Amino acid sequence: MKTDDFDYYLPEELIAQTPLSKRDESRLLVLDKKTGNIEHKKFKNILDYIEKGDTLVLNDTKVIPARLYGTKEETGAVIEVLLLNEIESDKWKCLTKPAKRVKEGTIVSFGEGKLKAKCTQVLEDGIREYELIYEGILYEILDELGQMPLPPYIHETLEDKDRYQTVYAKNIGSAAAPTAGLHFTNDLLEEAKKRGINIAYITLHVGLGTFRPVSVEDVTKHKMHSEYYVMDQKTADLLNKTKNEGHKIISVGTTTTRTLETIMNLYNTFKECSGNTDIFIYPGYEFKAIDKLITNFHLPKSTLVMLVSALAGKENIMNAYNEAVKEKYRFFSFGDSMFIK
Repeated sequence: MKTDDFDYYLPEELIAQTPLSKRDESRLLVLDKKTGNIEHKKFKNILDYIEKGDTLVLNDTKVIPARLYGTKEETGAVIEVLLLNEIESDKWKCLTKPAKRVKEGTIVSFGEGKLKAKCTQVLEDGIREYELIYEGILYEILDELGQMPLPPYIHETLEDKDRYQTVYAKNIGSAAAPTAGLHFTNDLLEEAKKRGINIAYITLHVGLGTFRPVSVEDVTKHKMHSEYYVMDQKTADLLNKTKNEGHKIISVGTTTTRTLETIMNLYNTFKECSGNTDIFIYPGYEFKAIDKLITNFHLPKSTLVMLVSALAGKENIMNAYNEAVKEKYRFFSFGDSMFIK
């Protein structure tokens, strides 16, 4: 299986640079994974495809304003640091640019010294480990000094930081948003509950994998980066009940999907647990946890296109993506949505 098999043509003008003013006004492409049939709707119509007793599973991770621009104390050179994950208290693994300027012992200063990062280890692929030095509460300092770590294909400035958070974001820790959830509004979630649709939450802190393209020719040789996840007992009980009663589990986003499939692979049931996952889902994978998926349109040749191809079939996905291009859907993080039913 070749990485190039998951390529498609995307005109640059279809890459959404800003979010719509209303979250649920995004377009929704509905794909039937069995027949390949396609419908064109609005995201606010999503509940028409979900039945009473089904469970929507959302990733409640919250994005850190994790992109920092500082200066190297010795030389004043500008250094960009992107916080990826906390290894232990105040020790972080970070993507660094230009990484070659940061050696072990280098100190990078942000906000005139309000926050400092001392490099404690040099790793591959532009990754450095830092010890953070500051007074006060880190997340308050990051709110003041940091920027939202928008993906590299977004060139516009984000006016409202909250638009790169889901309305239900709660647990701080992500380097990127679980973007499939950006379309939901509080009103839409309330309406789901009124219709007898269950809402459940897991947490997966989105990490480095989001920023890394597939660089190998053979898909099976790609290595995913590890990400931390949590499922509580309440969610586990609800998901097991949903399965046992013959209802459907609808996963909101690939991060949620990877968490649910990881847990089901490990335990053959849903249970309260936490851990790190590097699961890589591509065609040939047999889904054990989810039945349907709400997702965005993903980058060509990415692990996310491979995941949705595993669920709906590569031919169906490529047809749907080509149709979305023809119909001028908006792509990627701030773009439109797809429902694989």
